Amino acid sequence: MANINFLENEVTEFKKTTGELKESIISIVSILNKHQSGRLYFGIKDNGEIIGQDVSSKTIREVSKAISENIEPKIYPAVNKIKLNGKECILVEFEGDDIPYLAFGRAYMRVGDEDRQLSMKEIRKIILKDENEIGKWEKKVSDYTIDDINEELLKEFIEKGQKAKRINFPYTNKLEILKKLSLVNKNNELLNAGYILFAKNAKLELQMAIFATETKLTFLDIDQVFGNIFELIEIGEGYIRKNIKWPVNFKSGSIERVEIPEIPLEAIREAIINSLIHRDFKNPKSNEVAIYKDRVEIFNPGEFPEGYKPEDFIEGKEGSMPRNPLIANTLYLSKDIEKWGSGFRRITETCAKANVKVKFEIKKNGFCVIFYRKSDEELFDLTLENENIHENAQETHKKHTRNAQEDFILEFCREARSLKEILEYCGYKNARSFREKYINPLLKNGKLKMTIPEQPKNRNQKYFTPHRQKNKNSVI
Repeated sequence: MANINFLENEVTEFKKTTGELKESIISIVSILNKHQSGRLYFGIKDNGEIIGQDVSSKTIREVSKAISENIEPKIYPAVNKIKLNGKECILVEFEGDDIPYLAFGRAYMRVGDEDRQLSMKEIRKIILKDENEIGKWEKKVSDYTIDDINEELLKEFIEKGQKAKRINFPYTNKLEILKKLSLVNKNNELLNAGYILFAKNAKLELQMAIFATETKLTFLDIDQVFGNIFELIEIGEGYIRKNIKWPVNFKSGSIERVEIPEIPLEAIREAIINSLIHRDFKNPKSNEVAIYKDRVEIFNPGEFPEGYKPEDFIEGKEGSMPRNPLIANTLYLSKDIEKWGSGFRRITETCAKANVKVKFEIKKNGFCVIFYRKSDEELFDLTLENENIHENAQETHKKHTRNAQEDFILEFCREARSLKEILEYCGYKNARSFREKYINPLLKNGKLKMTIPEQPKNRNQKYFTPHRQKNKNSVI
């Protein structure tokens, strides 16, 4: 194969080996601050001569790690081994528009094929310009067209916005509606925001998992789904809804059973929507839903606004600061979000009413909302608290007694049961607490009997409800 010579320019940089890694990182930052994307090759001389270098998986990892650890804000380049003229080289492809970028704490700018360090005045100028360009990703032209838009979803969205009285125009056609929503540019090209909201086969990723304990060591279920924002909202909420516990309660003064989720669904939905509309779409890491034994975590790969903390928004000290205002405004029109900047406060207030602990945690690589789950004992107590069943409930419905506490145990003990069996049925773990709280009072008032009353602590002891116990010689 003939020798191929390249030329360095403002978006292309050559390095002979990875021994020049520090200089390479400075070059990447210089190119990003000038052009927001570029390429860097290892194994090519400055004059374009391809000399190659030894490339192993370890080498690739070291390059990726060095870039990740020494450039701020973080970028996520593609680092790959390639062959040029039969020689192994490394190609680093990168992009990012969160300028200014810093290498080892300093900012640089590409001038021709050189990297020049920026002065503080130049850095301030870049920052001021960047602050006026919020939502840059969502306003860029996507790689998709209006033909990729799900028209049925768009129609449903308009109907929903009309019912919420936030949209005052009827559905006409895809192009006209996308124009009114500012999701296409003046050339009728579909923007990223329009694609990620309404595309038929959008590639936005959501990872979901259920773990056996409080850690990620063992998972019981794992799933990876792709879709647009509206699809992932429903999928994420449905996954949590299906895999949390729903203790049974009774309406006051009634025998009607009511299932109550251990975490308020309103808060869950709000957290999922927030995680999707505030994520960093340039970050290849996905949104995540993780269900642990003691908590549910909803994670989004988007850095929290610098200089702020969650309490600022919970207490209403700050208004909304959406990373993607066009996407956020679209969900506001359909009333999927109520008011910009009020999500944290609504989650906090909803969880407080339900006596559910919630935490907002800023992580190194994103942001997480954590809902803490109740223990089985707490859920069982929740099922039994504030029960006021009608005095005639037993006559109306034989399966219920005056008290739901008795109903759970006495109905189960129509046949003689061991304490272990009763504990498992009621979802309780602490045998001593359960015995003192429920078994002993039922024994005392005669509603529950022991099969071996003369030996209360006999290992074969069982408990039964005398007036409900099945007769072995009769058909029930």
